[in-house]
Amino acid sequence: MKIYLGADHGGYFLKEKISRWLLSWGYSFSDMGAESLDLTDDYPLYAERVASMVAKDKKALGILLCRSGVGVDIVANKFDGVRSGVGLSAEQVKSAKEDDDINILVIASDYTAEAEAREMAKTFLETKYKKIQRHERRLEDIKKIEANN
Repeated sequence: MKIYLGADHGGYFLKEKISRWLLSWGYSFSDMGAESLDLTDDYPLYAERVASMVAKDKKALGILLCRSGVGVDIVANKFDGVRSGVGLSAEQVKSAKEDDDINILVIASDYTAEAEAREMAKTFLETKYKKIQRHERRLEDIKKIEANN
C-alpha cells in the first residue's frame, strides 16, 4: 500500500511528526510537500498533489493536513474516486473507514492534539473497509454522482 502525505504551512509540523510515525510503523510513503515551512504557501497545491495520486491508484491512501482540515478536504473531494474525511477521533475514523472506505484522512492541525493525530493515523491505516451490501450500494451511488457531474 502506498501512502501520500501532504500539508501546507498550517499542518507542516504535524505532518513531519506523522512522517516519523509512518517510518517507525514500517510504512512506505511519499511526502508531497510542503518540503519546508513557508508561511505564504496555499493548501490547494498539496491537497491536489495527494488527491491526484490517490485517485489514480485505487490501493493508495492519503493523509492531508491544514489548520482547520476543511480546505484540503474540499480540494481532495473534487477528485473522482477520492473519499476524503476530516478525522474527529480514532473511533470516528474507524467508522469512516469501515463504512465509507475513506481513502484520505484529513487532520485539522489547529484542533487536534498530537496524541489524537497519532491514534487517528494509525487507526486509518489499520482499519479495513467492511464490504457490506448497503456500504457497497452507497459507494456505487457516489460513483454515479461522480460520472454525472
